[in-house]
Amino acid sequence: MVANIISGSLIFATALLFGALGGMLSERAGVTNLGVEGFMISGAFFSAIGANFAESMGMGGFSPWIGLLSAFVFTSLFSAMHALATLKYKADHVISGVVINLLAANFTFFLVKLLFDGAADTPRLRNMFAKVNIPVLSDIPFIGEALFRSYPTTYLAFIMVFAIGFYFFRTPAGLRLRGVGENPGSIDTAGINVMKIKFWAVMLSGSISSLGGATIVLTTNGNFSFNTIAGQGFIAIAAVILGRWNPYGVMMGALLFGFAQSIKDQIQILDFASAIPTEFFYMLPYIVTLLALIFTGRKTRGPKALGVHYDASVR
Repeated sequence: MVANIISGSLIFATALLFGALGGMLSERAGVTNLGVEGFMISGAFFSAIGANFAESMGMGGFSPWIGLLSAFVFTSLFSAMHALATLKYKADHVISGVVINLLAANFTFFLVKLLFDGAADTPRLRNMFAKVNIPVLSDIPFIGEALFRSYPTTYLAFIMVFAIGFYFFRTPAGLRLRGVGENPGSIDTAGINVMKIKFWAVMLSGSISSLGGATIVLTTNGNFSFNTIAGQGFIAIAAVILGRWNPYGVMMGALLFGFAQSIKDQIQILDFASAIPTEFFYMLPYIVTLLALIFTGRKTRGPKALGVHYDASVR
C-alpha cells in the first residue's frame, strides 16, 4: 500500500507540477498568473482533440504524443490573450487571469458540444500513455515499483523541474528573466528588452501549464469534459506560493498536494472509510492546500515587481 501511495503521489503531482512550473515562469517575470486553471483546461481540451484526430488518422500509439503537442501549441491562443491584456493594454493581472479561466472553461465546453453533436464530453481515447519501466531501476524492490514505473509525462515533468532550475540559476537568460521580475528598470538600463522577456515568459507559461491538463486526459481520464480539471489549477498556484517561486520548492509543493490526492484514493478502499461521507475524501486535497497556505503564507515573498505594470518612462 505504501508503494501505491508513493506511486500515486507522483502521478497526481505531475499535472500540478506542470501547472505550477508554468505559473511560476510567468510570475518570475513579474506577470501575475491566476489563469493556470484556464490553461490546464485548454490543455486538456486540445490534447483530447489532437489525440482523437491522430487516432482517426491511424496513428495508433503515437496519438498521445500528438495530443500532448496539440495542448502545448494551441494553448498559446489563451496565453497570448493574457500577455496582450496585461502587457500591451495594461489590464489588471488578476482580472485577466480570472477572465482566462472563465473563457477557457466555457469556450472549450461550447466547442465540445459543437464538434460532438451536443455531447457533454469528448469520445474516450483508445490509445493513452502507458506506464514505462526504467530498466534496472524499476527492478529494485519497493523503490522500483514506487518511483520508476510511471507515465512518460511524469518523467517529463521532473526533467522539466531541473531544466528550468538550470535555466534560472545557471544561465544569463535565466538571470535576466528573474531580474525582470525583481527590478525591470535595471534590466532595461542594461539595454535588454523587458517587455519581450515578459511576453515570452507568459506565452511559455500557458503552454507548460497546458501539459498538466493534457496529462490528466492522456494518462487517467481518457477524455475531456467540463469538470476534468476541477480546480487543480488553483492547487498548482498554491504550490507556486508554497514553493516560494523556486522550481525545486514548487516540486515539493506539488508532491505534497499529490500525496494528499493519493492518500484520498487509498483511504477510500479501507474498511473504516465506509462510515465516512465520500465528500470528505474529495475535500482532502483542498483542505491540505488551505492549511499549507495558512501556515506558510505569511513567510512567503514573491518577486518585487510581481503584478506591477512596467513603464520605461518611470525608472
